Amino acid sequence: MVGDYAWDVLIRTNTALQTGGDTFGEVQLAPGGSAANAAVWAARCGLPTTFIGKVGRDRFGSLAEDDLRAEHVEACLIQTEAHLTGSVAVWIDHTGQRSMVSGKGADHALLPQELPRPLLRTAKHLHLSGWALFADPPRAAACEAARLVRSVGGTVSLDPGSFQMIEAMGVDSFLEVSRGLGVSMLFPNAEEAATLSGEVGPEAMARRLASLYSGAMIALKLDADGAFIFPVDGEGIPVPPQVNRLVDATGAGDAFAGAFLSQVLQGVDVAAAARFAVGVSEWVIQQVGARPPLDDALQRYLATG
Repeated sequence: MVGDYAWDVLIRTNTALQTGGDTFGEVQLAPGGSAANAAVWAARCGLPTTFIGKVGRDRFGSLAEDDLRAEHVEACLIQTEAHLTGSVAVWIDHTGQRSMVSGKGADHALLPQELPRPLLRTAKHLHLSGWALFADPPRAAACEAARLVRSVGGTVSLDPGSFQMIEAMGVDSFLEVSRGLGVSMLFPNAEEAATLSGEVGPEAMARRLASLYSGAMIALKLDADGAFIFPVDGEGIPVPPQVNRLVDATGAGDAFAGAFLSQVLQGVDVAAAARFAVGVSEWVIQQVGARPPLDDALQRYLATG
């Protein structure tokens, strides 16, 4: 994985926010960043994973290294004194939906010349988040990483990241950049798929995206409705959810991507991989934070994956 590592400041209220007023809730600090989250979930699900990103030469940067080590993710962290380690404010409302304000820290300053090229030339697969594409830097670094991995026969997957940021960048501009990555798997949520495809409904969106990203499998994340997988040269596969109890949606899409990749890249059937990934993301939305500590129930589930 190449991309963002950031610390999430999670602010959760049990009632609707009072404009200009006060309310009680929960405030906690948790590790995050879309690319880092996906790397951690891939590793938790049994896939040997390396994360490449940029952090500040500060306390949060040191904690990032400790966190990835504890999660059994190999870390290649470029350190800088010019920027602080990334941080994100995450407001989680009483319904479990979240809104984010992302600070532009070191994770938005990765340059192509800072990439560990020998390491990337050994990669069999590279996963990127759309957050690496919305501005430059780090866009050029993400594109160069994809080029390096493809040059040795590796594959690339992409999570579009944010429909609001896609709209701000411009749909055509985002498509031009992201299609140039040579994506073999795309992980949009419903809003991102609608924005990129201009279509309505899972199958119509997936078909249009498959035509835009030629040769790519589309893994459409549908939140409470599970997922819809559109394989290359195949029929669409709806994957219904088993549980729908939303506490906090933060990081569920990253968990799905990491879990799905952990299975498909180790030869598991696409439909089975999708069912497994839906189960992991369902557990995540019932917790607080993008990657909460594993409980016994999830550890048993992962052991059967």
